[in-house]
Amino acid sequence: MKGDEITSALGDLARLRTVVFRAFPYLYDGDEAYERHYLQTYARSPGAIVALARTAEGEIVGASTAAPLGDHQPQLAADFSRNGIDPATVYYLGESVLLSAYRGRGAGHHFFDAREAAGRAGGYAIAAFCGVMRPADHPARPDDYVPLDGFWTKRGYEKIDGLVSSMRWRDIGDEAESDKPMQFWMRRLARED
Repeated sequence: MKGDEITSALGDLARLRTVVFRAFPYLYDGDEAYERHYLQTYARSPGAIVALARTAEGEIVGASTAAPLGDHQPQLAADFSRNGIDPATVYYLGESVLLSAYRGRGAGHHFFDAREAAGRAGGYAIAAFCGVMRPADHPARPDDYVPLDGFWTKRGYEKIDGLVSSMRWRDIGDEAESDKPMQFWMRRLARED
C-alpha cells in the first residue's frame, strides 16, 4: 500500500502495532491515537510502502513498513553520517509486526522482499533497520525468547558496530517515556536486471 491506501487502513495498523509491540523485547505501552498519527508519516511519504499479511477473510494480521530515511526518520541522518553512510542512499525498513499465531509461515520473508524491492525501485543503495537492545537478563524476557539476529543474518543483513540510535517510548508499567538504544542492521541492495 501507498499514500491514501495506507490512510484507509490506519485503524487496523494502529491496533496491530499496539498488540504486537507490547511483547518482549519492545514492551511498548502504546495507544492507537499516537499510532495513527505516527503511521501518517508513511501515508505522506511518496517513497513509503506498507506491506500487509491478511487472512483468507481479509483480516490484517501483519504489516511491515518502509520509507526513505529522510522522509521518515530524519533525526537519524546524523547517526548515519557519523558512520560514513550517506543518509540519502538509505531506505529505512521500519517495523514488521505479525500476530504470533501467523508466525513461521513465510510472512517475514515476504515483508523483507517487498521492502527491498521498493528500495531498489527507488534507487536506494542500502536497506537498514534497527532493533531495540535489551539486556540478556532483562526481567521481562521470556524463557523461550529467540532473538531475530539469525533470521536477519540469513537475509544478508549485518549488525553495524557503532551505529546505535535512540528512540523513546513508555514501557509497560512505567510512568513516563524513556530512551531506548536501537541497534542498526544494514545490507546493500543489489540492482536486479
